[in-house]
Amino acid sequence: MTDYQPGLEGVPATRSRISYLDGKQGVLTYRGYRIVDLAEYSTFEETAYLLLDGELPSAAQLQRFDTLLREHRRVKYNIHDIMKSLPVTGHPMEMLQTAVASLGMFYPAHVPVQIRSPGDETEQYIYGQSIRILARMATLVAMWQQLRLGNYPMRQRSDLSYAANFLYMFNGVEPAPLVARIMDICFILHAEHTINASTFAAMVSGSTLASPSYVIAAAIGTLAGPLHGGANERVIAMLEEIGTPENVKPWLEKKLAAKETIWGMGHREYKVKDPRATLLQKLMRELADSQGAISPLFETALALEEACEETLAPKGVYPNVDYYSGILYREIGIPTDQFTSIFAIARTAGWLAHWREQVAENRIFRPTQIYTGSVPRDYVPLAGRQSG
Repeated sequence: MTDYQPGLEGVPATRSRISYLDGKQGVLTYRGYRIVDLAEYSTFEETAYLLLDGELPSAAQLQRFDTLLREHRRVKYNIHDIMKSLPVTGHPMEMLQTAVASLGMFYPAHVPVQIRSPGDETEQYIYGQSIRILARMATLVAMWQQLRLGNYPMRQRSDLSYAANFLYMFNGVEPAPLVARIMDICFILHAEHTINASTFAAMVSGSTLASPSYVIAAAIGTLAGPLHGGANERVIAMLEEIGTPENVKPWLEKKLAAKETIWGMGHREYKVKDPRATLLQKLMRELADSQGAISPLFETALALEEACEETLAPKGVYPNVDYYSGILYREIGIPTDQFTSIFAIARTAGWLAHWREQVAENRIFRPTQIYTGSVPRDYVPLAGRQSG
């Protein structure tokens, strides 16, 4: 292919067995299993196993995988010291990228990061590192929340699930069962989404046979951008700017006339409503029912979605996963600047799955370019150049 495609849109970058989406039908699957089924019947632990291994686990396999995740939640005290030295005013994603990058210094690779044959020592190393990184991602995010509040980090609870333990460490109290299940489903919904920007960053880094800490740190940095994982923070700011449902239509008309972004609306792949947005909206309603009231932000979001159906839906622009995720996180007590960090916790399962797939049949990424600069020209010494 010699035609330039901005953003590599529509250009296949790999062959993958991990996930699939049909943007016209609104279908997303992990290893062939529909996301709606996984959200209803699975857990994040089981979904992470599915992404990493390729198949749903047996009861014994899941128990062992879950046990390993629980055993590896703790981090070295040195990493805690590194985090304490960081300014509390920094964005949590900056902390997370720094902390994850440092993991490689404490858990260095002793084998080449390229699988030569199934089950070899490299594949065993990759599996072990995947467990360690996934287990510690939630710990790092929760530790930072307590540290920046001036508290000592909470100890891990080995009797709690991945999602429940995260919320316990994050907030300092054991979550209600409904809230823990909501967090669990959010982790499932954000765990994987084909070759998006952050996953591609992980694959490019992985293709150089870099250590997994570099691979995940590269993905975290990419996810941090507002056009990717940071969009749900912008959605909250947008809804707060609108204020009330009554303000929605005049606000929307003004923004559309100015051709400004409506955050949380539209997706490059989906031409219908993102199935994850539908599931998150359902969770938001369940939470509202349990609380006996609908939050003002949720009311405004519903009104904005309805207004956008008249103006944007005919163009194939519908709510994406970021539209309702931030509202849901806000309602369960997550600060706005931690939204993307939670996204990163979940997406680590997908990043690691793609890393493993990449190094199994590796070829370093080296795309070409279309050169638009000057033709070869002679160098002119400084004394002979015209002043400008």
